[in-house]
Amino acid sequence: MTKPIIGFIGLGLMGGNMVENLQTRGFQVNVMDLNKEAVAKVIARGNATEVTSAKELAEKSDIVMLALTTSVVVEKVVYGENGILEGIKAGSVLIDFGTSIPASTRKIGADLAKKGAGMIDAPLGRTPAHAKDGLLNIMAAGDIDTFNKVKPVLEQQGENVFHLGALGAGHTTKLINNFMGMTTVTAMSQAFAVADKAGVDRQQLFEIMSTGPSNSPFMAFCKNYAVDGVSDLGFSIANANKDLGYFLEMVNDLGTVSKIAEGTSANLNAAVDADMGNGNVPEIFDYFLKLAK
Repeated sequence: MTKPIIGFIGLGLMGGNMVENLQTRGFQVNVMDLNKEAVAKVIARGNATEVTSAKELAEKSDIVMLALTTSVVVEKVVYGENGILEGIKAGSVLIDFGTSIPASTRKIGADLAKKGAGMIDAPLGRTPAHAKDGLLNIMAAGDIDTFNKVKPVLEQQGENVFHLGALGAGHTTKLINNFMGMTTVTAMSQAFAVADKAGVDRQQLFEIMSTGPSNSPFMAFCKNYAVDGVSDLGFSIANANKDLGYFLEMVNDLGTVSKIAEGTSANLNAAVDADMGNGNVPEIFDYFLKLAK
């Protein structure tokens, strides 16, 4: 069976490794990114073509994949001049691997459907290293026939590929997951900072908390930074801040509120304003440590 031609936009750490994995597995790829060095690496591996517009990429590809930073960027690539919507073919599928706002995802899906194209939202779990080896966790959603059409390719990229329901359910699940995770890390980081201010040894606090139900991988990440100075959770404060903002927007769209998310978002946003956005999330400990009345 002939492999579908893949168009990929977004060659950051995650996207670049995803493309390398596809090339290793024999897929032909069309790529586009503002980072020409990243594009050059893909081209050098062979069986790859650089395109000059999202429209051209869509015209030349059977499956279009996005690994972009925000819903604003996704919509610009889809709806902008020479965008995906202008070039996508009937029968093609757009897959958004980023973390996007579900309402935006559903709007894009409806507009693609008018052109006879499908859409899957498929946010990711695990790390760029897993992406390179095709071992990601993929939270896919969308029309079941569209999902089944691209599932063989997703299974080349992910060790665990889940179908979560109608379009938008993947992004919804990812935002809920990140709300829970980033709220946990923020709270635990402040716990270590408060202990320090109160004169309680951070290592002892960890030893006590880790013997109970609060123990978790997230606690280990927080302890590694607050106690050992090792920042090993590869997710930035800026990204967490963006995702919490998206979660709050989704909650608002659902006609409800989340005071917990508002609190987490306020702390993350304050850390970003303090020029800490590039640091990994457990580094918000430093922000809490500096807080004064």
